[in-house]
Amino acid sequence: MIGSFLIALVPSTLKPEINVQRWLQVIATIGIAFFSFIPILLLVLNLDRGNEFVGTLQMVLYTFEVGKAWIFTFLVATILVIFLLFFEDHTNRAYSIGGFILTFLLILGLGWASHASPIEHLNGFITHTTHFTVVTVWIGILLMVSWFSRGFSNWLNFLKWFTPVASACFGITIISGLLLMTFVVDFAAYTDSWMLPYGQLLLIKHLLIIPLLVYAIINGVFIKKKLQNDPSFNPKPWARVESLLVLLIFSVTAALGHQSPPSENTFKNEGPSKLFSYFYQGQSLQVFRVELTINATGLSLLLLAILFIGLTVYAFLKKAPPFITFLLSILFVLSGYLALIWSIK
Repeated sequence: MIGSFLIALVPSTLKPEINVQRWLQVIATIGIAFFSFIPILLLVLNLDRGNEFVGTLQMVLYTFEVGKAWIFTFLVATILVIFLLFFEDHTNRAYSIGGFILTFLLILGLGWASHASPIEHLNGFITHTTHFTVVTVWIGILLMVSWFSRGFSNWLNFLKWFTPVASACFGITIISGLLLMTFVVDFAAYTDSWMLPYGQLLLIKHLLIIPLLVYAIINGVFIKKKLQNDPSFNPKPWARVESLLVLLIFSVTAALGHQSPPSENTFKNEGPSKLFSYFYQGQSLQVFRVELTINATGLSLLLLAILFIGLTVYAFLKKAPPFITFLLSILFVLSGYLALIWSIK
């Protein structure tokens, strides 16, 4: 939604032709309201304990911050649906600005309901909102040009302004993401968190960010040079592969939101994650402590991971199909994960 309204504000000479049908925007908006209710429903079912469902639902909606945030989200989403149905005018900048403002209000609702908000209050709300806003700007525009563009005309002109915008968004995302991480994970205990589901997902997310950065460089630098030399080159498949990698990161982030923050008490109450336990079967896992060490297995897998990330760039230069580079990126994450897990002392 952010991407569709922002790209509409860009002059036609600075972007490929893009068509986002109104019904898709309406479905996306309804989806925001519907799917953001799922955590509320899970919370109600957890608290209900056989009591009156409606009463528990009212309690969550009216007394829990996450419930109040969803009411706000539902109301704004309803207004946005009405706005889309009765005021559609893609040629009017005021329409796009109005749609952007309403969608940004939905982001504020998400920041209100985030884990960081109750932990750090205003700082948590601002940090999470900033983090998610820059992600939606960057990835939203990327989704528009990769999946909703007709052809790839003006792609060079598009890259001239989008590359610095994406770079700035990526930098802010990393900084704000690290700040968000400090709200629940002490840097000194980062490796310790790997024993818990939250830490496992966080590690996988961080590993996925590395090939995403590689794709950002490919799409922002290498493809720009490619288009300068060969205007007939189609950059859309590479942008789509980058968006698929982002979808994986979003999926891991969503799973993170349903895990208990890592701590020694969480470890004592819940025990180590099943994935971590799988790699250390038969060993005593009674201490919430992880130390990394250098060994032949871990070092070999680390070198293999570096090879896979290098082959991702090499495959692009040798004109391999985009799917091959995506597969190499997944192999990088797998080998990098195993290298770290099997380097634990």
